[in-house]
Amino acid sequence: MGKCYMPLMHTTECTMTGYHDYVLCLIPTLVLGPIALSSVVGLPVRVAVAVGGAAAALLVGHAMFVRGPVTRVAAESGVVGESSAVVNDAPATVNDSSGGGVAPSDAD
Repeated sequence: MGKCYMPLMHTTECTMTGYHDYVLCLIPTLVLGPIALSSVVGLPVRVAVAVGGAAAALLVGHAMFVRGPVTRVAAESGVVGESSAVVNDAPATVNDSSGGGVAPSDAD
C-alpha cells in the first residue's frame, strides 16, 4: 500500500470570498427564511413570500447599483464597469475619397 499525504492547509484558504459572494448566499436565505419562520410565528405564507422577496430584491439592488461589481483598476481609471473599451457616441462617417459613396437612407 502506498503512502498517503495530508495537505497541511485546507484548500479553501486560498479562495477569495467577497461582498457579492455573500449576496448570492443571502438571496435564497432571505426568500426561504421568512417562509420557514411563518409556520413558527403564525404568519401567512403569502406575507412571508412577499417580505422575503422584497428583502432579496433590495439586497440585489444594493449589490448591483450601490456596490457594483467594478474592478479596482477600472474604478481608479474612471471607466464604469469591468470593460475598459471606449465607446464613441459620434455618428459613424465613411472616409471615401472618390466621392462615389452610397447616400444614407431614412427607410425603416
